[in-house]
Amino acid sequence: MARRPVALVAAVVLMAEALGIVWLHWFLGKVVAGQRMSLAGLDPDHMSSGTLALGIGFGLYLFACGAVLLRSALTDRAPGRFPRVLLIACAVVHALLGALTVGLVGWGAFAFMMLVFGLVVLSLIAYGEPGRGPAPEAGAAGAAGGGPAGPAGLTGPVGTVPGPRPPVVPGDAEPV
Repeated sequence: MARRPVALVAAVVLMAEALGIVWLHWFLGKVVAGQRMSLAGLDPDHMSSGTLALGIGFGLYLFACGAVLLRSALTDRAPGRFPRVLLIACAVVHALLGALTVGLVGWGAFAFMMLVFGLVVLSLIAYGEPGRGPAPEAGAAGAAGGGPAGPAGLTGPVGTVPGPRPPVVPGDAEPV
């Protein structure tokens, strides 16, 4: 599966987006400070520094999400519980911002947000459960049923765990 390249691309895109968000908020803060605009009597200096602080905070969040995906790509292991929650929140934020940007900015911004959303979700799905290593290949002996436990069971740390039981149909004798 191509999960390592997808996670790597998602990490690079998120880190680039983090830099872009910080730059955008810095620029907006400079515009507010240069025009001395005020909103409902708020101090323009506070609005300018608040915009920059928000941009830096959001940029650090996106950069942390990119670092989690970069670590997953380099180690080929699923992120843990907290980093997984961080990535799920990142996906939700991109989906919501994509829905907002389609009306405010245009279809290009929407396409970018959905691209990032898709990369993050695909990375989460490709790695599966937290703490697991690389998944066995589909052609491996265990997946094909040729392992030591046979086609009906899996080999665990203690021994053989039986596979799923066939469904019971009313009126039939229960299988033993």
